[in-house]
Formats: sequence, C-alpha cells, structure tokens
Amino acid sequence: MDHQTSADCYSLGLKHESSRTPIEYQARPKLSSPTHQNCFFSHQAAFPKERTTHMNTTVTPQLTEGAKAPLFTLPTDSDGTFSLAQHLGKAVVIYFYPKDNTPGCTKESIAFNELKAEFDALGITILGISPDEARKHDKFKAKYELEFTLGADTEHKTAEAYGVWVEKNMYGKKFWGIERSTFLIDKDGNIAKLWRKVKVAGHAEAVLEAARVL
Repeated sequence: MDHQTSADCYSLGLKHESSRTPIEYQARPKLSSPTHQNCFFSHQAAFPKERTTHMNTTVTPQLTEGAKAPLFTLPTDSDGTFSLAQHLGKAVVIYFYPKDNTPGCTKESIAFNELKAEFDALGITILGISPDEARKHDKFKAKYELEFTLGADTEHKTAEAYGVWVEKNMYGKKFWGIERSTFLIDKDGNIAKLWRKVKVAGHAEAVLEAARVL
C-alpha cells in the first residue's frame, strides 16, 4: 500500500495492514473511489480468519464426556466462595443458566431445588452458575427459597472454560451469553455426563437419573 493509499485509508477510519484490528468489526465505510475500494478490500483480505473473538471473549472448544472438568473458584451468594478443587472426592452437578429471575431459569432452579434431598442422599452437591452478581443471587435464593449455592461468574471466565459462553442470535440481533448447560462431575473430577442447549422441562429429573448410576 503506497503512502497516498495509506492516507486515504486513515481518512476512512481504517488502519494500515500492520494494525491487528479486523475490518469485520467496523462499520463498512462508503467506498467513494477506486482507491478507497482497494484500501477496504486489501485490509479485509489481510485478516480473513480473525473472527474467533468478541471483545475479550475467546471461543473455547467444547468439553466432552470423560474430560477433566476445568477447576475454578467463584464468589457465591451469602458472601461465600465455591472452589471445585475443594470438592474433589465428591460428585457435583453444575448447571449454567443465563439470568436470575427469568422464567426458564427460575423454573430450572426450582426443579433442582425440589430434588435437592434426593441429590443429597446420593452425596451430590448442586451448584448453579450465572453471570449475575452475588448480591442478586441472594435475592433470587430468598425469593424462591433455594437451598443450594449459586456462583457469580460475572466475568464469564468459568462459562468460557466450560464452553458455554456463546454467541447467540435473537430476532436478528447477535449477542453473547450463557448457553443453558449442565455438567455432572464425578468424584475424580471427570465430566461423567453433560447436557447442552437444555430444555427445562424434565431436565432436573434426567440429571438425577444419571447421577444414580455414577
């Protein structure tokens, strides 16, 4: 790219190819001249595969059954902390859900709560995780009398590690959020069973049945 073309690119708000900002993330400019067109398409071609991130979000390969569950530590309701490493030797159900006090998430949480005594009898801990702050979890738990711990993954790092922080599309609008998912982790810290794109109806019961055969 010559000096004049580089200057024209700058006037369009585009950076030289040495910049690592893909043009895909910018609004497409008006291509008012052949020079501008060459600038746009040469810049676009420079980074053809750089669409694996969104802001500071990295696309993580999905986990599979039998894999080691990623360790994490999260703040929880009631000013607590949950560390998966401290629960090795005990089975854990981790269910990721999008948001407190939304219809599907409320139904799912109530369903797990109603079966908590049966999970307890199997020696299994239930943990719900969403991007909500811990103080919001306090209100959510109190409102529906939930008897298990809720983790506050406000920076969605744990969701990313488990591959459930995904790009979504609703009514043509793209955004990032939690893909409703559940992981049954055995006493050795392995993923014994997982469910993705969960449908709430009957889900807690299905997790309990899988837990019975651990």
